[in-house]
Amino acid sequence: MSQHSPSLVNDIRAASRQLVREFGFLDKTIAGTDLSGSGVHAMMEIGLNPGITAKEISTRLKLEKSTISRLLKSLEARGEITQTRSDSDGRSFGLTLTETGKATFAKIDNFGDALARRALNRINGDKAQEICDAMSAYAEALAMPQETPADYQPQFTVAEGYQTGMIGDIAGMHARTHGHIVGMGPTFESVVSNAMAEFMPRIGKPMNNSWSVLENGAVIGSITIDGEDLGNNIAHLRWFILSERLRGKGLGKVLLQKALEHSDALGFDEIHLWTLKGLEAARVLYERNGFTLAEEYVGDQWGKAVTEQKFIRIRPK
Repeated sequence: MSQHSPSLVNDIRAASRQLVREFGFLDKTIAGTDLSGSGVHAMMEIGLNPGITAKEISTRLKLEKSTISRLLKSLEARGEITQTRSDSDGRSFGLTLTETGKATFAKIDNFGDALARRALNRINGDKAQEICDAMSAYAEALAMPQETPADYQPQFTVAEGYQTGMIGDIAGMHARTHGHIVGMGPTFESVVSNAMAEFMPRIGKPMNNSWSVLENGAVIGSITIDGEDLGNNIAHLRWFILSERLRGKGLGKVLLQKALEHSDALGFDEIHLWTLKGLEAARVLYERNGFTLAEEYVGDQWGKAVTEQKFIRIRPK
């Protein structure tokens, strides 16, 4: 175990206590709502990950299943959330926000956003990213099992181009991550697989490419630029997906940046992408990188009617 000075440890502990106070976690209710801290965290998880299950929330919030069960019943009784039985697994229920819940989520999100921006506005611009990276690393270290060695490094690599087994890996991730959100089953996975099978023989052309996060040879995150299928000098961003355990590690930003750099280097005027409404974490990432919502409509190509969204990014001049 590495040895750190007592003063460093004390400074970090003091800063952590101050963060808890500044965020208002010592109050009975927080984030401008009448919800408890656990209620606010549950609302954020459901809002950012529509279709998440009670078991997944229990794991993320590190709370007992019985505690989560009572919490979710309370939120449901308030009209904040609703539970929908999965079409593919009748034993599983996905959680989503109601219209009332979406309003509460927006209030919580705006509260946290304002708090972070207020602090960042008082910090030198060059330090802001350093703080973000340091906080992410510290949070990740806290979340590791106690026996994790100090020199542990996740065995993730980012590879370019075709990877063996990537069609199955990526289609499976889409089905597991998005399929239960709207109750889609085998049709959804088949459409994704067929579209990827059509694209893969073209992946070697200069205007096309894929980037994948690999773990022991398996694809656990990926993004693709198809520079051919839309025409009119428009790049199509496709199959952007991350395994659940990669969330919060910054790898989504890494993949998206590689796709944007590829498209800009080839001189595409625009990048278009289609996604499902309700994937708020993805939407935030897109908007932070220059994408704007251009269109919203109901489609049924996935086997069930869902609201799809089209985002467009115009190449910076």
